[in-house]
Amino acid sequence: MFELFSYSLNYDQLGLLFLVALFIGMAKAGVHGISLFAVPILALIFGGKASSGLMLPMLIMADLFAVKYYHRHANWSFLIKLFPSAAIGVLIATLIGNSIDDAVFKQIMGYIIIASLAIMLWMETANKEKIPDYLWFAILMGTLGGITTMIGNLAGSVMALYLLSMRLPKNEYIGTAAWFFLIINLFKVPFHIWSWETISVNSFGLSLLGLPFIALGIYVGIQIVKRVPDKQYRWLVIAMTGLAAGFMLF
Repeated sequence: MFELFSYSLNYDQLGLLFLVALFIGMAKAGVHGISLFAVPILALIFGGKASSGLMLPMLIMADLFAVKYYHRHANWSFLIKLFPSAAIGVLIATLIGNSIDDAVFKQIMGYIIIASLAIMLWMETANKEKIPDYLWFAILMGTLGGITTMIGNLAGSVMALYLLSMRLPKNEYIGTAAWFFLIINLFKVPFHIWSWETISVNSFGLSLLGLPFIALGIYVGIQIVKRVPDKQYRWLVIAMTGLAAGFMLF
């Protein structure tokens, strides 16, 4: 064991932290779903709530990479519909997090991962033309996105479902998602600092160590998306998501 930014870690735990950073970079580069696998890894080391605060700065760093490359493609008309209800969802989740212990927090994270897996499976077989694109659906998805992004940074599948309903072109889809997560993740920071107290100078320093691995993950993610056949890639992500849910719950 050794001390690093006031955390007592061994080399295996530090390696897993860097693996999480790699996964986050890969997710932002298009390997959607792999960040769900990173969530339980970090929770097993640091606890559920603490891990969400440790992961948030890494997500923001990865979001900045994504926005840099795709900012011109964002569709702000859809983002404006999402932000008010997403903010309410963050507030609801903050109150929930303040009233439960860490074991329950991790269980909720596990259930969210299972729900994300169900959404991913449904999206494989659903008639995507029937997904609603009404305002009430945007409000519902925004609220659920706010709740799930605050509890465990797990809004990826919810937002994928909403953006799918908008039938956006690929680059516009990526750019819109990149801006949504950058803004909503920045909005979450004060609640992690002053309400949950899961982000501190020390935790930020530990998160910052992951930056080179986030950049590497973005490069690796781009190469994977280019080379892996689409159908095989989707089922690989689904399988990893199921395994992540099992880790978190059991």
